[in-house]
Amino acid sequence: MQQNKLYVGNFPFSIDEDQLREMFSTYGEITDLSMIIDRETGRPKGFAFITFATQVAAETALELNGKDISARKLRVNIAQDKPKTGKGGRRGGGGGGRW
Repeated sequence: MQQNKLYVGNFPFSIDEDQLREMFSTYGEITDLSMIIDRETGRPKGFAFITFATQVAAETALELNGKDISARKLRVNIAQDKPKTGKGGRRGGGGGGRW
């Protein structure tokens, strides 16, 4: 199983997608970069997922783990698939308030 997708977290909120791409592209070709944005504020949440064209590039980029950027230690590791819960769709419940 090829592991070429990284989780990158704890970066400063001031970093934009282009800066993140520039920082990691020195390790190899990036095929996908998904910076997670807060829906309500429209600002980055401080983590992203980066997919490299090769596993070697992703493994090499792991050396950025712990790198200090604007007094924050970058967290870089192989992305883990979200465990399947067996629950599909939306959560139930809701309804109106009780008067």
